Parts: sequence; structure tokens; C-alpha cells
Amino acid sequence: MRREEKIAASKANGKVIFLRLPDPLRRFPWRDLQYALWLPVYLLSFALLEHLPTPGYWATQLPLDSCIPFCEWFVIPYCLWYPLLVAVGLYLLLRDRDAFRRYMTFLALTFFISELVWLLIPNGQDLRPAVMPRDNLLTALVANLYCIDTNTNVFPSVHVVGSIGALFAVWDCPTLRQRKALCHLTLVLATLICVSTLFIKQHAVIDVVAGFVVGFLGNYVVYGIIGRRRDRRLCRGA
Repeated sequence: MRREEKIAASKANGKVIFLRLPDPLRRFPWRDLQYALWLPVYLLSFALLEHLPTPGYWATQLPLDSCIPFCEWFVIPYCLWYPLLVAVGLYLLLRDRDAFRRYMTFLALTFFISELVWLLIPNGQDLRPAVMPRDNLLTALVANLYCIDTNTNVFPSVHVVGSIGALFAVWDCPTLRQRKALCHLTLVLATLICVSTLFIKQHAVIDVVAGFVVGFLGNYVVYGIIGRRRDRRLCRGA
């Protein structure tokens, strides 16, 4: 009886009955899920920060932001941020566990850095329209987003950070990197998501810039410093 098969044994009528778990459950990388344990901690701390009173917060909008019109159509790529991050994570978990660990490390590092900035420098933006310029399904969706997500804790933008993380994770995975069309599609979607934060007035320009800074810092640490150490260990073991 192999340990990795996770076979449970029980006695009945003096005989040992072996209960074999279904193959998909036995093959699922349960151990690697520990790298995603940061997520509930982040979500809980995010909810707490969102409900903290932030009087006199630093307003991040610049004169440049007033030149960017409100466009409700960008709520579509904005909402695609969630399935993008989940889809990349699930694929890597099932197909490339090392890349999954690096992806989770990147998101945990950059998301918690973002929360630390929010805590140390309370910030927000005052760009949201008081009244929607049009009445349609997309503006209703934007209005619901405004109700769920406050206009505080915007610098840096985790939408930008997460989009960069998903893009780097796709480039980091050898099987995905070989699919040039998929890489280009991910780049286009990540770009649209970053731009969408400006057009639906969820973020100011400086929030997006800060998101890029945090994202590339995370890339340097996770895929650069830690990655090079991993490569050296592999070379010594070869």
C-alpha cells in the first residue's frame, strides 16, 4: 500500500476493506495549497482596512485625471481581473507547481506591501461621479462596485499589481510561455485591466504608477533574487 495513494483501511467481519480515493482526488496537489493560505488573511485584513475611518486621507488625484473621461464600458475588463487571477492560479496549481508557488509568493508579497502602504499612508481619491452620466446596465454595475469597494486604499492599485502578477506568472510557466497567442492575449487583457481602473474612476493615474512600481519590485524579488538562488541550487545538484 503506497503512502501517496492515501488508502484508508477499515475492518469489517474480520476482513480488511480498502477504500481507495478517486483518482482525481489522489492526484490533486493538496500540499501546494498551503501557498494560498495567505489569501483569507489578506481578504480579512482588506475588509478591516476598508472599514477603518480615514478622515483627512491623502487624495491621490492629479489635474491629469480630470482629462480622463468616465467610460462605463471599461467595467468589463475591470471585472475580468478576478477570473484572470483565479484561472492562472488553477492552471499552475494543476500543471506547474513550482510556478504556482512563485505566483502565490508574488501575490502575497505585493498585496501585503500594498496594505502596509494603505495603513501607513491613508489615501483615497475623489474622482467618482456623483451622478452617473448615463443609465444602463454597465453604469449600474459600476455603481454596485462603488458600494462594495470604497474610494479609499487606492495607492497602490492592487488591480494593477495583480494583473502584472498574472502576466509574469504566464511568462514564467514554460508551457504557457510557448503559446505566443496566449501570452499576447494575457498582455492585452492585463493592459486593459490597468487602464480600466482610470476610466471607471476607481483609481487615479498615480495609483496605477505605484501599482507598476510594486509589481516590478515583486517581480525582481520573486523571479529575480529568489529565482536566481533556485537556479544556483539546481546547478549544484545537477
